Amino acid sequence: MNYKIIEEFDENQLKEVHSLFKNEWWTKDRQLSEIRKMIESSGVVIGLIDNDTEELIGFARAITDTLYRAFIFDVIAKENSRNSGIGTILMNSILDHPLVREVDRVELYCPERLVGYYEKFGFSTDVNGSNLMRYKK
Repeated sequence: MNYKIIEEFDENQLKEVHSLFKNEWWTKDRQLSEIRKMIESSGVVIGLIDNDTEELIGFARAITDTLYRAFIFDVIAKENSRNSGIGTILMNSILDHPLVREVDRVELYCPERLVGYYEKFGFSTDVNGSNLMRYKK
C-alpha cells in the first residue's frame, strides 16, 4: 500500500473526514463545522492518504494528557479500503505517536464484535472493575 500519514488537514480533507463519518453509526450526524472544531482541539489526529489518488482512506484521533491517559476515538477506514491493513496502520500510528507512546494507560471503547480486533494491539476488557459512565445533556 502506497500511503502517507497526515496530522494537518486542508479543507478538502476535512470534507473527506466528514464523508467518512457519514458512513458510521456513531459519527453519522456530525456536521462539518463540528468536525473542524474537533480536529483543532484533539490531541492527536491521524489521516491516512492514498498517494496514488490523494484520497483520505483512514482517520483516527486520540485525546491525551501525554502522561497518564490517552483515549482513542473514531478509528475509521474508508469502506472500499477495509480489510487491507488500514486499521492497523491507524492504530500503530496513534500508539506510536510521541504524545501517546509514553502514556501509562491508553483506552478506547468499541462494540463487542471488535474486542478481538483491539486485543491484537494489547487492549483488554480488564479495566480493574471500572465502568463506562456517561453524562449526556
